[in-house]
Amino acid sequence: MANIQTLDPDASPLAYYGGELRRRREAQKLTQPQLGDIIFCTGSLIGQVETTRKIPTRDFSERLDAALGTDGTFSRLVGLVLRSQLPTWFQPYADMEAKAAYISTYQAQVVYGLLQTEEYARALLRVEHPHRVEEMVAARLERQRILKRKDAPPLWVVLSEAALLQEVGGHAVMRKQLARLLEFEDDPWVQIQVVPFTVGQHTAMMGSFNLLRFDDDPDLFYVESYDQGHMTANPSVIKERSVGYARLQATALSPEDSATLITRVMEERYGNHS
Repeated sequence: MANIQTLDPDASPLAYYGGELRRRREAQKLTQPQLGDIIFCTGSLIGQVETTRKIPTRDFSERLDAALGTDGTFSRLVGLVLRSQLPTWFQPYADMEAKAAYISTYQAQVVYGLLQTEEYARALLRVEHPHRVEEMVAARLERQRILKRKDAPPLWVVLSEAALLQEVGGHAVMRKQLARLLEFEDDPWVQIQVVPFTVGQHTAMMGSFNLLRFDDDPDLFYVESYDQGHMTANPSVIKERSVGYARLQATALSPEDSATLITRVMEERYGNHS
């Protein structure tokens, strides 16, 4: 087993989590297998988390808190751990996304990350991160928790029809992903519109982008390229993109007609889910 004494708890959120787990476990005079038995996992998994070789999940953290009586410590820490698994260049955007009062996005090829199913996210992330799939998926699902908050930000998503037709992970994965989109049909805080191919040219032909609004800070425009993200609060850019987004919303199908199109694609292209 790796020598945890050589790990620096200040090196990363994951190292701090591992060191804290070891300290709390030993304080209760529990071996790794004994703690594993209590929270229904193997002792080796406990050891791998303590030595930063395994990323803890939220469920694992909640069970730790219950078993060790740590009053939510690990449930709070795991958010930092999972956030740290996001690509370094993406973390500033994720931080701002979590603070936003209102989120607008246009997606040209794929479903927006906050609305992705676990299976869809896994299929996407496996392409670029084959050796870190589980960590990346866990981090993406953690981002989605902002939609479950009591003060969840309204989310307006405009998708190109291409995002419905671009097959990710196979028919079953796409069926489930499109069904997930339909689950938001009655959610007053999440609006989904589709821009059909038949509209021709439109104001977002340059590709995907996001607009974030805040209660007390300037709006942000975000776009990403292959390996980096670009965020700006430049007022002229915000004005131009906000107007462009409003025109895009007017061009897109209504949320009701979008749901009809999503249903049709789900049934005709990927087979009836039922």
